[in-house]
Amino acid sequence: MEQSLVGEIKEKLGLSGLDPKSYSPLGLAYIGDAVYEIVIRTIVLSYGNMSVNKYHQRSSSMVKASAQVEVYERIQGLLTEEEIAVYKRGRNAKSGTVAKHASVIDYRKATGFEALMGYLYLDGQMDRLIELVGKGLNLGDNDES
Repeated sequence: MEQSLVGEIKEKLGLSGLDPKSYSPLGLAYIGDAVYEIVIRTIVLSYGNMSVNKYHQRSSSMVKASAQVEVYERIQGLLTEEEIAVYKRGRNAKSGTVAKHASVIDYRKATGFEALMGYLYLDGQMDRLIELVGKGLNLGDNDES
């Protein structure tokens, strides 16, 4: 049986905890931001060799708040009730920070999306996370099942 990435990290580093239900929506968004970034960077790297600056430009355009909102809007009809609840908790969380390059609405929606990504990662659902990101970006196998 293949273990999830978070499960492997927990096991090999002797970590306890990391139950996604025990974290605040902003905690989920914190890890979700990093997980989404690594998925996007992997996609960008697949475009072939280019300068690091070009990698950065391409990935930055895909991880900014407005781009995350677009991905969320494409997948929202595919989400389970639990996933929608996680998204809403993240969207409604008061972060105490101000969006630099996004509207407040987009920033909050992006925080909800990142919370969902973090939840799926911590719950060991990388297949589901990758499926949703792929469908949101119109990549890979887009057959509705």
